Amino acid sequence: MTDETYKYCVIGAGPAGLAAAKNLKQWNLPFEVIEREDDIGGNWYYGKPQSSIYRSTHMITSKRFSEYTDFLMPDHYPTYIHNSLALEYLRSYARAFGLYDNIQFNQTVTRVEPAEGGKYWDVSFDSGETRRYRGVLIANGHSWDPNFPQYPGNFSGLSLHSSEYKTPDCLKDKRVLVVGAGNSGCDIAVESSHHALQTFHSTRRGYYYWPKYLFGIPSDQWAEIPLALRLPLWMRRFFGKLILPMFTPGRPERYGLPKPDHKLFEVHYILNSTLLYHLDHGDLSPKPDVSELCGTRVRFRDGTMEQIDVIVYATGFNVVFPFIDKLHLNWKQGRPQFYLNVLHPHYDNLFLIGLFQTSTGFFPLMDYQSQLVARFLYALQHDPGKASWLKRRKLQERTKIDGGIKYTNCSRHLLECEHF
Repeated sequence: MTDETYKYCVIGAGPAGLAAAKNLKQWNLPFEVIEREDDIGGNWYYGKPQSSIYRSTHMITSKRFSEYTDFLMPDHYPTYIHNSLALEYLRSYARAFGLYDNIQFNQTVTRVEPAEGGKYWDVSFDSGETRRYRGVLIANGHSWDPNFPQYPGNFSGLSLHSSEYKTPDCLKDKRVLVVGAGNSGCDIAVESSHHALQTFHSTRRGYYYWPKYLFGIPSDQWAEIPLALRLPLWMRRFFGKLILPMFTPGRPERYGLPKPDHKLFEVHYILNSTLLYHLDHGDLSPKPDVSELCGTRVRFRDGTMEQIDVIVYATGFNVVFPFIDKLHLNWKQGRPQFYLNVLHPHYDNLFLIGLFQTSTGFFPLMDYQSQLVARFLYALQHDPGKASWLKRRKLQERTKIDGGIKYTNCSRHLLECEHF
């Protein structure tokens, strides 16, 4: 057992772990970051086993809503940056704040357990070593354990999850079915339409599809205006449904897609400028949910069947933390129940950074979360009054981060929050 009880342990050197490290460093709180790969980047480190991105992945949000709060992306970056630029940006961030000296690479955390009643935490590694830390910040991400839907029957062709999909080579001249209408599913369906013999896109429900630009300005910049003006939800919906038809020629039903069965914003909307275009040109064929796998064929809910060579499941990820017992995560209703998804209600030295899903960029929210944690840890040592106030609050109050939106009850909204 190695005694590191003067340090905090940050698990993961992706965007969340880097934000945590930077803020701990700025508040002079000793720490070390543990990273399983040979360099930083996390999910944006393309080609690594735990990276779920594919070669053509671009950020879904514009660069001004995707940058850390105190480290702007360069002006020469395009509005929607490629994954290689995202990785370049993260590594520039780490160098700018001198984080590399605090990161230990090629080490995998295998176990995290409380010690001395939660005063400290024991962290074990694949090398067999165990270290005792003052606290732990879990920042290893939640987009790495694939969720596969369970359909009756068997499929004899190639099946892969979107996290396993890397290049369109496996789709070339094939009859491809993409299952799932998240942003990844729509992007992969469009990419497939350029390479496959035929592409089918299966969706369970209807969605609202937004283009990436409105009036020549990134859509997320427009979406921020009514939030900044504190417009009520009903008014935001009114203006949203008024503006949307100006940029999408016709309702989703016109393209063979299901009609949305929810109010605007109750389901994570789709940001894609080309899906409807390719549907309208016949490059994509819309399909309802799968009902059965039949060898080389797939049956759909409407009774139709198609010959399929490749299925790509863009069906999300499971929320799992294999190195720590759910008991220590206050696990309820399929996920950890932390105050603001960050602060454990009982432990004052166990935190989650980046455990959320939202309609804008992740990096700035991870930064705000990390600022909160660093200030709280500093207050525990130097301003007990402020720390006690937050300790009472995180123990007694329920998390209120939905912005008054009643999100639909489905797995993709387990971690959804209204970012503003």
